[in-house]
Parts: sequence; structure tokens; C-alpha cells
Amino acid sequence: METVNASLNYLEDPAQRPVTYAYHPPEGVPARTGRYTRFTVPIHDARALVAQLSLDKQGVVLAHHETKVVNFYDPDEVRAKYYPEVERLVKELTGAVKVHVFDHNVRCKTMAKAGEKDVQEPVKVAHNDYTVKSGPQRVRDLLPDEADELLKNRFAVINVWRPIRGPVEENPLAVCDAQTIAQKDLVIHNLIYRDRMGEVYSLAFNPAHRWFYFPHMQKNEVMLLKCYDSDEHRARFTAHSAFDDPTSPPDAPPRESIEVRTLVFFPPGAE
Repeated sequence: METVNASLNYLEDPAQRPVTYAYHPPEGVPARTGRYTRFTVPIHDARALVAQLSLDKQGVVLAHHETKVVNFYDPDEVRAKYYPEVERLVKELTGAVKVHVFDHNVRCKTMAKAGEKDVQEPVKVAHNDYTVKSGPQRVRDLLPDEADELLKNRFAVINVWRPIRGPVEENPLAVCDAQTIAQKDLVIHNLIYRDRMGEVYSLAFNPAHRWFYFPHMQKNEVMLLKCYDSDEHRARFTAHSAFDDPTSPPDAPPRESIEVRTLVFFPPGAE
């Protein structure tokens, strides 16, 4: 299995509790806190491991998936066509009884810097999208009438990540094997919105972390990434980060990708 050595940004001090405002904060309050340090780590080519990877162990799988979406930058088309496609795919791959697709992000560094609406840059900080608290809270926020019943059984939050154009040569996504993440490595990072407070995890460095990626991902490939699982005996949190691949050609086109977030509910007894 081939390996590249690349830098990832880790939270410098695990005693910190970083804060990010999703809007312009009050006068004198910084919009973002938390210091990050670059660590050079081996990132393994996981294509040879595809058959061995599991959402319940490593927290990530790679799958082939064709889509009928023509323009991933059209949010109406994504919601009308892609959300149902993702729902079917996640059900098929996980055995879930219910999948609720609730939002998506599109990313392209060049378009984001040009101010294109609703386009974001790749995130180059090691993080996980949900915490022990914020995973269940999303169910309560999004499905309030059903939440009490749904939360009685196992559920997960799974991101579905794919290239909008392939192959991905610039800023690919690195994933940390969930089996190598200790709870102490996960530091709560508050996200402050005008109407609510969310939480993600920033990742503190641990030399035991094992990182991998899928080089040159194509448009018909998707990565399923588990960001929360209510079952403590399975992979619960799968940290990830974009990174500068030292093997990328200098003229590589900017990475264009979409990630869709899903709430995934399992039948009773699926713990």
C-alpha cells in the first residue's frame, strides 16, 4: 500500500474549547478561537483496503454510485434528484429502516474565493462533524415530532462525499481510522448561530492515529463517512480533513466536491 507524507492541522492544546461564530459576533469578540499546529503524518492509499473497510470499524467505506444529477451547484436539482438517490444508497449499504437527508455543502476553493454563493472551500482542519451531544440534538431539531421514538433505537449520522468532477487531484479528503481515535483526542468546538449553539469535535494529535485516503476519486465514486453512532460498541466518530497531496501536479484543477448529511435510523435490536 502506497503512502504519502503530508501535513494536517491539529488542535494545539486539548485544554482549549474553541469557538466559531456563524455570524458577525458582538463587538470585541473574536469570530474564531483555537490554535492549530501542523503535524506531518503518513496518509495511506486505501484503495487496496476497500474490501476490508467497514462503517462499523474504520467508520468509512467507498462505493460506486451513478447519479442523474446534471448540475451539483443547483441546490434545487440536488434536493430533488440527489437527496432521494443518497437516501436509497445509504439504506442499501447500512440496512437502515429510515434515512433522512437534511443538508449538503458544495466545495471549490476557486469558486469560494470568487464569492460564488453557497460554495465553500475545503476544510483543512482535522475535525468530526458531530459530538456525543450534538448528534442526538440534530434529530430533535430536524424531526421534533418523531425524535423521542426514533432516539429509542440505534441511529447514526453519515456524510456522503463525492467529487463533482474527477479525478480529484488537489486537496483530497483524508480520513482517520475511527479505531485509532481515543475519546481524549476529541475536543468540543462550539459553533454559535443566531438561534442555537452546535458542537463539533476538533482533533488533538495522537501518534496512534492512522490516516488514509482514496487517490484520484472519480465522479461515480462516493465515500460514506460516519460522524456519529449512538452505539458505543461500533465506530462512533471518524475525523477527517482536506490536505495538500504532495503528489498533486502543480497545475491540478481545484477540487470540486459535494457532501450530503444524513440521519440514519436502524430497526429495534440493532445495537
